[in-house]
Amino acid sequence: MSEGGLAMYRYDDYDRALVRERVAQFRDQVQRRLSDELSEEEFLPLRLQNGLYLQKHAYMLRVAIPYGTLSSEQMRILAWIAREHDRGYGHFTTRQNIQFNWVELERVPDILERLADVEMHAIQTSGNCVRNITTEAFAGVAADEFLDPRPLAEILRQWSTVNPEFLFLPRKFKIAICAAEEDRAAVMMHDIGLYLRRAEDGELRLRVLVGGGLGRTPMLGQVIRDELPWQHLLSYVEAILRVYNRHGRRDNKYKARIKILVKALGIEAFSREVEEEWQHLRDGEAQLTRDEYERVAAAFDPPVYPAADELAYGSALAADAAFARWVSRNVRPHRVLGYASVVLSTKPGAEAPPGDVTASQMERVAEWAERFGFGEIRVAHEQNLVLPDVRKSDLHALWLEACEASLGTPNQGLLTDIIACPGGDFCALANAKSIPIAQGIQQRFEDLDYLHDLGDLSLNISGCMNACGHHHIGNIGILGVDKNGSEWYQITLGGAQGVKSALGKVIGPSFSAAEVPDVIEALVQTYVEQRGAGERFVETVERIGLEPFKARVYRQAEVPA
Repeated sequence: MSEGGLAMYRYDDYDRALVRERVAQFRDQVQRRLSDELSEEEFLPLRLQNGLYLQKHAYMLRVAIPYGTLSSEQMRILAWIAREHDRGYGHFTTRQNIQFNWVELERVPDILERLADVEMHAIQTSGNCVRNITTEAFAGVAADEFLDPRPLAEILRQWSTVNPEFLFLPRKFKIAICAAEEDRAAVMMHDIGLYLRRAEDGELRLRVLVGGGLGRTPMLGQVIRDELPWQHLLSYVEAILRVYNRHGRRDNKYKARIKILVKALGIEAFSREVEEEWQHLRDGEAQLTRDEYERVAAAFDPPVYPAADELAYGSALAADAAFARWVSRNVRPHRVLGYASVVLSTKPGAEAPPGDVTASQMERVAEWAERFGFGEIRVAHEQNLVLPDVRKSDLHALWLEACEASLGTPNQGLLTDIIACPGGDFCALANAKSIPIAQGIQQRFEDLDYLHDLGDLSLNISGCMNACGHHHIGNIGILGVDKNGSEWYQITLGGAQGVKSALGKVIGPSFSAAEVPDVIEALVQTYVEQRGAGERFVETVERIGLEPFKARVYRQAEVPA
């Protein structure tokens, strides 16, 4: 069904030249490292600027997927990299990017060159710079969306890429934008969060939040300006970054994020600094014009949707209970009648770590994107994949093939739809493993009927305080901690993302890895016993507090609360 055309940005001559020049530059830097002309210490900032990390066992390459949008052609190249340069899989991250954990240094320039062939790169996927601009996986097609946020996300991407003023910030910097009633982009946990709306006069307006972030000191963003005209997007973001660059701490990386600066100054004082800086910028070169917006927005013009008959879809729902269950969890409303968006779960159970997708699976997804859609794929920050445009009449056929490929698990938003970082199995920063914990929980909760009865329940796992698994905003959060050289796990409850974002609270002393599945079961049982009619897990926690959960868990574990 791909005759409608891709609704995504394509490189212009400037983009192509920049990426090619970066590949050539990095090829030279790698050769100098391999010949020991550069020491590892000298090579470190150079490789980080190109998304290359040195982890426990090998180099890891993080490839940028701007605002989580991919073409089927690009997905096939990612599959090729997984097969030819890794161990047959890639790991999709909570920043909507992909990581390859087993690349060889001398082959990285060849990988980057192949990525450049399909308009991809790894620039600014690491380092103290503006990272990947993120938005929700259903941008442009969501039924509750006011307008497509991706043109402004793309404008931010172009502006921030190799922007010399902001390549050496005090710390990494993350920006997210949302333009729907439901916040599916976790906007409040970003350094800058943007809510895009259309005002009564028809113009686009932005609500700007600043100072969000997880990690060692989790905080939610605070509103710094409301009703900002869209023309001032870049100048206002630039003002924020300038104030941060000027005052952010560089003597202590644990206190270098903008959230610490906002807390230290207070939101009012920080806002005054930004407003003062903005006065020098607001009517300058960074002010957006309608022509520039329209130039970028034209790349996201929606495809022509052929009329779609829903009769076969209704018949399949009535005839196949398993299909109906999958639809109830993994199929999202679409703005066009007769179409839907589909979540392909990368969490089939203990057989695969959350977010890991094999080369063969990537190739299947690319083929489905063309056959059932317009050749477009999205990456969700929950680490799942999304096909944004599927005829409802094709859903049953797609579901059957997704099940064959272990991508059809009907658990989107349920307990086993676990968000998890790679943890101590790969990351040199981790205090503890994440993957075995996720697999242990998935094994304990294999009963789909039980999971669906529990309803919406998010569980997030991080292997260290950097919080790459977003454990602070999981309804249940699990944090790996080090205790005298052994791995333990701290539990938080009550976290949430979206327009009602909340940070979870620690319930008490940590647990061993072997205890974690029992702890999760005890928490779930407490919820089942205490929940009101139609009440979700996080709502029960909010209503009754932590004490009933703590009492059950620590009585069971025979650990004093």
